[in-house]
Amino acid sequence: MMQSRPCFALPPVRGTYAENAPLRDFVWFRAGGPAETLFRPADVEDLATFLYAKPADMRFTVIGVGSNLLIRDGGIPGVVIRLPASFGRIGVEGTCVRAGAAALDAAVARVAAEAGIGGLEFLRGIPGTIGGALRMNAGCYGREVRDVFVEAKAVDGQGNILTLTPDDMAFAYRRTGAAEDIVFVEATLRGEAEDAKEVRARMNALVEQRESTQPVKAKTGGSTFKNPPGHKAWQLIDEAGCRGLQLGAAQVSEKHCNFLINTGEATGAEIEQLGEEVRARVKAKFGIALEWEIKRVGVP
Repeated sequence: MMQSRPCFALPPVRGTYAENAPLRDFVWFRAGGPAETLFRPADVEDLATFLYAKPADMRFTVIGVGSNLLIRDGGIPGVVIRLPASFGRIGVEGTCVRAGAAALDAAVARVAAEAGIGGLEFLRGIPGTIGGALRMNAGCYGREVRDVFVEAKAVDGQGNILTLTPDDMAFAYRRTGAAEDIVFVEATLRGEAEDAKEVRARMNALVEQRESTQPVKAKTGGSTFKNPPGHKAWQLIDEAGCRGLQLGAAQVSEKHCNFLINTGEATGAEIEQLGEEVRARVKAKFGIALEWEIKRVGVP
């Protein structure tokens, strides 16, 4: 059980604090417990002030729109940081797009397309924010963030405002080597000058493909497991007999086996236990240990 920390123990900020704040409406699974404290910073300097002045033993967790996140039912201890809409501004500079960490990936793709910038349309198929895309080197349809990354701005756990290069990010498959205590606040991504109509057409084709093959209208967390080297996770899951497998109100999608869905009022525990059952069946049949792509946070 989480130990409550009164608000007066938190550093003064210009943003807002909320204790025992529900989080389930912030995540796509629509499941999970509350934040012990939810912090919404006013701006980058306010975030830096908080990280500099917070008690040294205070845990913090950053969440975006929760498209690839499973919150356990006991909630998240410490402070949950959620960047407000003011961190979601998007601007165009030549063939580069500069986007705040709270900007939706899809919105960045649309802005780029309208500006005649190609190469970023894959972001339209990633249901999250730029901050999350940086943290997990998000990708689809043969491209990922590291292919278009120029630089990022972030605040570290001591309140220092940093500029990160590709070398600093140390991107790998579905992860970055950047320190866990870094909070991303902005990214600059580079595309190529193209005809806007052609970019929009490619982007729309990707959207149609995604909607026809994935349960995009369900309460889901996106791709559940990473693709093991030389294999496709969905195919292993399907061949292990898990398509449609159900535990309580949690289910393996019939449409795409690498998606878990909340068919009603599934708990975080049901979703996670179903994922572990899938992992066990794939391991038993193929000897392959699937690795979670969805980030699981909080206490049971």
